[in-house]
Amino acid sequence: MDNVIEMSNVTKCYSDFKLNNIDINVKKGFVTGFIGPNGSGKSTTIKLLMNLIQKQSGTIEIFGMDNITCEKDIKSRIGFVYDEFCFFEHLSINSNEKIIAPFYENWNHELFKSYLHKFQLNPKKRLSKLSKGMKTKFSLAVALSHNADLLIMDEPTAGLDPIFRRELLNILYDLMQDENKSIFFSTHITSDLDKIADYITFINKGEIIFSKSTNDIFDNYKIVKGSKELLSNIDESLLIGMKTNRFGFEGLTTNEQKLTTQFNDSIIIDNANLEDIMVFYSNS
Repeated sequence: MDNVIEMSNVTKCYSDFKLNNIDINVKKGFVTGFIGPNGSGKSTTIKLLMNLIQKQSGTIEIFGMDNITCEKDIKSRIGFVYDEFCFFEHLSINSNEKIIAPFYENWNHELFKSYLHKFQLNPKKRLSKLSKGMKTKFSLAVALSHNADLLIMDEPTAGLDPIFRRELLNILYDLMQDENKSIFFSTHITSDLDKIADYITFINKGEIIFSKSTNDIFDNYKIVKGSKELLSNIDESLLIGMKTNRFGFEGLTTNEQKLTTQFNDSIIIDNANLEDIMVFYSNS
């Protein structure tokens, strides 16, 4: 099995938004980053994967099984960190563990305790008394404590300080040394994915723009800059989004060779990062 997640022609409609025939594959043994601006469909997609909402059409398979008919078996193998807190906030961390642990055949109490210690979480403290960042740390401790084959994370670094964000990425990096593990990581903090992602899936306005390896993305997407005088001569179809200022223009391109052949040293070509790509597509 090459893919741990396969979504094919999946549609979900709301009155003001449509997830439009999306296809997503998440490869076994790799980190797939899932990016897009707010409101683009990231959380809707993850809710569909976890069978928290129902699709209108299409198929969703996880570990080669239908995500609805085999929901229990699938979820026992998934570590899930959602951007909304979904535990028993009136209870302590210890009490939550007693409720959660029986749902997982491979629950590891000692590993859970070690994460509580690492994350500086008091097991006797009620969840309602935790900050947003501490609640995220608790969710991560749960997700990482039952030997999950797949981690699905929706904005896991939101609300975390930069030091712990880096620590989390190191934890995920160490986890991925086991080539049987896979991660599907949704975030708007694209710099996190620059460090650990093998593949990127980009969604915008409910449609998948691309799913590519990070190497392919950074090889092919470039920022082009030039003077205002060039604007009348440049073929704007070679640009993905463009912004102008009093000095000139800046745009995203996958046509570096054509532009450099035409304009030589009159333009500047820079490498694009994931944030650049997301911003220019969103404004195109």
